[in-house]
Amino acid sequence: MIRFEQVSVRYEGTDSPTLSGVDLTVPEGELVLLVGPSGVGKSTLLGAVSGLVPHFTGGVLTGRVTVGGRDTRTHKPRELADLVGTVGQDPLAHFVTDTVEDELAYGMESLGLAPEVMRRRVEETLDLLGLAELRDRPIATLSGGQQQRVAIGSVLTPHPEVLVLDEPTSALDPAAAEEVLAVLQRLVHDLGTTVLMAEHRLERVVQYADQVVLLPSPGAAPVMGAPADIMAVSPVRPPVAELGLLAGWDPLPLSVRDARRRASGLRDRLASVRPPAMPASAGTGAGRVGTAAAAGGPVGAAAGGAAGAPAGAAPAPARGAVRRGPLARLLGRGSAVPARDADPVTRVDGLGVRRGRVEALRRVSLTLAPGETVALMGRNGAGKSTLLAALVGMIEPTSGTVLVGGLAPSRTHPREMVRRVGLVPQEPRDLLYADTVAAECAAADSDAGAGAGSCRALVSELLPGVPDDIHPRDLSEGQRLALALAVVLTARPPLLLLDEPTRGLDYAAKARLVGVLRGLAEEGHAIVLATHDVELAAEVAHRVVILADGEVVADGPTGQVVVSSPAFAPQTAKVLAPQEWLTVTQVRTALEGTA
Repeated sequence: MIRFEQVSVRYEGTDSPTLSGVDLTVPEGELVLLVGPSGVGKSTLLGAVSGLVPHFTGGVLTGRVTVGGRDTRTHKPRELADLVGTVGQDPLAHFVTDTVEDELAYGMESLGLAPEVMRRRVEETLDLLGLAELRDRPIATLSGGQQQRVAIGSVLTPHPEVLVLDEPTSALDPAAAEEVLAVLQRLVHDLGTTVLMAEHRLERVVQYADQVVLLPSPGAAPVMGAPADIMAVSPVRPPVAELGLLAGWDPLPLSVRDARRRASGLRDRLASVRPPAMPASAGTGAGRVGTAAAAGGPVGAAAGGAAGAPAGAAPAPARGAVRRGPLARLLGRGSAVPARDADPVTRVDGLGVRRGRVEALRRVSLTLAPGETVALMGRNGAGKSTLLAALVGMIEPTSGTVLVGGLAPSRTHPREMVRRVGLVPQEPRDLLYADTVAAECAAADSDAGAGAGSCRALVSELLPGVPDDIHPRDLSEGQRLALALAVVLTARPPLLLLDEPTRGLDYAAKARLVGVLRGLAEEGHAIVLATHDVELAAEVAHRVVILADGEVVADGPTGQVVVSSPAFAPQTAKVLAPQEWLTVTQVRTALEGTA
């Protein structure tokens, strides 16, 4: 169905080709997963299938790409629209209408399908992707995950023979991701649709792939083979495969079910070892526990703290023991970062937010202490981004109160709030508007009232080797995230908010982010992560708060909350349950200690 014949792609101004010597065939009716580190050309390869490369992106393509017998060099994207459906990394760039139902119908209307066919397919797609309740909603009012499902639905309705998907589950909650992948499997198995997909969250998708294509490095020839064989040699692999390598399982498991069947011996080896406990942080718990923290009460006991606490992956520093690492030296002498025995950074009491007809948040109470990292989780549309917007002052509460550093964010001038709270949004480029990294840093220094070079020093710490004159749009997703984080940190806010920070990040980039976040927490910053990435929560969060329909339905230590949840448990916890291990790193450390 898809044939690459010695394909190379070189963009103007680059010293080496992005793709080189790509020669492979994607058979009809298979789901083929494209993997590799960030920046190796996965999106370029996908774009060559849809004709976006080189007709839209520019650059020089040599060799030949054919899809269903059509040469993409001589057929522009609009001439492939009936054959190939494409969803890129940014759903917002995909939309051309205002409402969900209109967007689902637009592609079919462009192809001239009959109205009765269009109506039937729209209804089918609304049901398949769980969008029926959103059919009349303006797309601009949807959450990021809901928008991603609409984008996927809009390419399903024309019934293309080939689907090209770039990070299709990156903004979806675990349940929604499973629903989308089940739909893709049904299309592959029942209708013979060919799916070529790039995805960094391999723990979600690798078990569904018929074959895997690995791009090991920029310009390197791809390697194609069975999923287990490729995972054994890939520089990126899901936790369940990492666990298999650690335990010496052959072939590597690709799913939790496969790993559990072989994990009895590993569970026996770990039975006598206690997972590392997570000491209670200074303000663990919701409203009533936060009150105990402020009063100096027994927070550990109230919140299920150090005594008898379940496993956690991110030990909190002891009260008053704020360490001074490289980031601390760059951020200053510590006056802007509160000590851990200071008052809570943030208090939310009975917060309610209404957006039009939608009650986005209801009776939310929350307290955040210095040095505490909280993972905010829940299905798409649960209210996570709305809560972050209320904390930063972008939305005024309908009811209840929000205090950050003693101030109400929605009633305080932004220049004052920037020194108390910083938000890195789902799309880091929303913060980046200058033409170069140097200009971004200069603007950040000015906005924060910081000394010249403050932001650039942070960039050098978080993102070594990035030149001053590069445009932010030419950075990878991980690099843009690091730059946006440096821009926000220039003002040294005690409260740091990140919305879906691992979208577009490979495992290596995520590991670097984990190190940065741990360091910031140790310096005394309170951090809130709105995320669907259960593996990230297991690595860094002291505490998990789960939202559903705008209400807090769970709030407690990470180990307690995620191990008991089938939706939000990381792969390691599922494989080794009922033992309370959260990460492969924990297991590796334990095995090395017993060796």
